[in-house]
Amino acid sequence: MIASSNFTSCNFSFLPIRNHSCSRKSQLSPLNYSSNKPRSSFISLVNVINPNDIERATKYLAFLNNYDEKKKKKKGLLQICHNAFYVRTSQDPVLVPLKENGGRSGGSGGDGGGGGDGEERDWTSSFLLFTFWAGVMYYVFFLSPNQTPSIDMYFLGKLLNLKGDDGFQMNEVIVALWYIMGLWPLVYSMLLLPTGRSSKGKIPVWPFLILSCIGGAYGLIPYFVLWRPPAPPIEETELRRWPLNFLESKLTAGITMAAGLAIIIYAGLSSVDVWKEYFQYFRGSKFIHLTSIDFSLLSAFAPFWVYNDMTARKWEGKGYWLLPLSLIPFLGPSLYLLLRPSLSAAPVSQSPTLLDDK
Repeated sequence: MIASSNFTSCNFSFLPIRNHSCSRKSQLSPLNYSSNKPRSSFISLVNVINPNDIERATKYLAFLNNYDEKKKKKKGLLQICHNAFYVRTSQDPVLVPLKENGGRSGGSGGDGGGGGDGEERDWTSSFLLFTFWAGVMYYVFFLSPNQTPSIDMYFLGKLLNLKGDDGFQMNEVIVALWYIMGLWPLVYSMLLLPTGRSSKGKIPVWPFLILSCIGGAYGLIPYFVLWRPPAPPIEETELRRWPLNFLESKLTAGITMAAGLAIIIYAGLSSVDVWKEYFQYFRGSKFIHLTSIDFSLLSAFAPFWVYNDMTARKWEGKGYWLLPLSLIPFLGPSLYLLLRPSLSAAPVSQSPTLLDDK
């Protein structure tokens, strides 16, 4: 009994044993507190150990238990810190959506828009478009005819209603051209907001749309150069705010198309002599010449943006027949704007939060 008790009491490291059955010179082995044996086994030594030793052993056992708890807390804290550090510095690959051809799509997506981080953008289309715009601007400032500068200022004053009734009647075709040019910025606003916005380049479209009210296509083409698809997602709440609620309205599209149709009919009903006079002004007047080229440029770029808006709304299957009609100056894009589905019914209108929930 005493021998087994002495063996059990060896769980207490360096405890001096006052009982004669255990030598004072012998030292006990260090405590293995990770052992599965219960530490309360020292109670069995009550009969063979001095009460003072029991008190000291109890204090020692409390110290060991406290040490165990601190070690567990420290280990848990280190583990939490390690996990947090791993999350912040982890080099785990990020899942990128795959294109239909099997390759990984870039951050910006779209044709000619370039990829995300780590991908170089294809600047070919942008460079060609910039070269075209630079050539047009060189023609505007240096090569366009400017034989009647005084007449140009007079025409501009008449069209702005700055001149009184002096008995001179403006050419009907020039008047129709002037008013329909005022509708083109509205048409492009409905085409570019929100489906024509740039995502990665972070170039806002609205400054160029405002500039197009004065400079027409000459101020809008630079945005085409900087544009990087696809457009960022649009939330449902944003569609109910200005200006998207106005630009998405069928009433706005209907009034725009009706006004444009009336202006075109007004010019088309003009006599042959009026058209001949217009062409004479076109060959000599810088103002009429550049305005006519501006109308042609806006008409040429419109079918592309019609197609871009159509694909963003997932309507290319049903609205494909409108693409050839969009080649008709002004009336084609206006008809598309009147018939296109609203963004609230298209998949592009869903916000990232809604997509994640699904």
